[in-house]
Amino acid sequence: MTFKRVSGILLHPSSLPGPYGIGDIGPQAYRFVDFLADSACNLWQVLPLGPTGYGDSPYQCFSAFAGNPYLISPDELIGNGLLTPEDLHDKPAFDETRVDFGSFIPWKLSLLGRAYDRFAAESTAGLREALSTFRAENAAWLDDFALFMALKEAHGGGSWDGWPEPLRKRDPKALAEARKAHGEVIARHVFYQFLFYRQWNNVLAYAHQRGIQVIGDIPIFVAYDSSDVWSHPDLFHLDEVGKPTVVAGVPPDVFSATGQLWGNPLYKWEVHKTSGYAWWIERMRATLKLVDIVRLDHFRGFAGYWEIPAGNATAEFGRWVPGPGADLFDALMADLKEHLGTEDLPIIAEDLGVITADVVELRERYNLPGMRILQFGFSGPDNPFLPHHYVTNCVAYTGTHDNNTTRGWFESAPEQERDFARRYLGVDGSNFAWDLIRAIWSSAAVFAVAPMQDFLNLGGEARMNFPSRLGGNWEWRMRDGDLNDGLLGRIRELNYLYSR
Repeated sequence: MTFKRVSGILLHPSSLPGPYGIGDIGPQAYRFVDFLADSACNLWQVLPLGPTGYGDSPYQCFSAFAGNPYLISPDELIGNGLLTPEDLHDKPAFDETRVDFGSFIPWKLSLLGRAYDRFAAESTAGLREALSTFRAENAAWLDDFALFMALKEAHGGGSWDGWPEPLRKRDPKALAEARKAHGEVIARHVFYQFLFYRQWNNVLAYAHQRGIQVIGDIPIFVAYDSSDVWSHPDLFHLDEVGKPTVVAGVPPDVFSATGQLWGNPLYKWEVHKTSGYAWWIERMRATLKLVDIVRLDHFRGFAGYWEIPAGNATAEFGRWVPGPGADLFDALMADLKEHLGTEDLPIIAEDLGVITADVVELRERYNLPGMRILQFGFSGPDNPFLPHHYVTNCVAYTGTHDNNTTRGWFESAPEQERDFARRYLGVDGSNFAWDLIRAIWSSAAVFAVAPMQDFLNLGGEARMNFPSRLGGNWEWRMRDGDLNDGLLGRIRELNYLYSR
């Protein structure tokens, strides 16, 4: 797809400031959109917005279609009459610089429960009609998801593979009985999705009014403990009791001697093909209701993926298996042409890792911009991540959510790389984050994007995620005063200087 030369900021909504334990899609989201627009940026990259489970990662969600209820704004609920200020009087004294999931989640769920109770007792006919319409329009995924979440609650939050066999195997009689027994809990989860979609769609509409496009994310794989796997076991490599037979990961490389063992179940691509890739088409449609551009995570997996036998302790002993390739993307493109009237795929290919000729061919066939991470570039002048190698059709980043902050990287990098970086950029390294921002802004890349932490020149303490580490991730938050006029003016000047 052909994009306009612009710039943006990478920030997950959970990192927005605010008093409620986590960033949300209320007033601070609108304020951030204003900050982007006033600084002459045109992009907000939000990463996945799905409901997080074990490990709190938005890349391991309970659904590929649902939104994260933790991001629902209490302020907006007060404005809608679903909460009162008194409902917030029991708010704990949250740390406003980090998300403490252990203390935040119980309080937020209790708050959302009060909103549901007030809706059930006092809601207007208009709101009930809007909910009914939302449920009908999203029934393809919403009914199974709400039942899945209700059953998880009924079984102490345990993974679906530990449920009684009739529920594990989706016996129609058992499911009908469960829907009857857990009707109110199901209704509550439907209501939470309604709230999330309503609030986020309002934020998205406001972003469009201010000239901002939103970049979302589709993780290639889904979590095993998800409504997707439970409701569509035929689409995944599972054994007779529902356990994965093979799982996802990547082989050993310079970053990890044992590779990365992600553990996600792998797709039965031949089954997807038989259906015309119906599940993937629905997934793309749903995502494009929430964002304008999709970053496809682990793009190389669509050309070929690393298959690891289930039960292995590391990712060392796997094999490369061909992915669906052009067959899938032709199906997606045909559907977008029919329903959106476009022949382009609004996709950014996350083409990092072991990139072979077939990956490049697949990306170029659909004119998809790849990614260039400048932090990866300082091994020498031939490194393709250095700006003098950038083509126009790419997205340049200082770093991503999976990397250290740029300042943190510079402070911990080998001296050989630090020396080359200073020489390459012609700087002394005293303000390295902004040196990298300037370098990618001035590059030929059509999009230039940097994490918010780099604009704030924060060190490793502000890192968002350590891949393959459970716990201690996705906690960083901005401070309330970080979006100030000085920073706004500095970003605006960069956008002016480099025609972004």
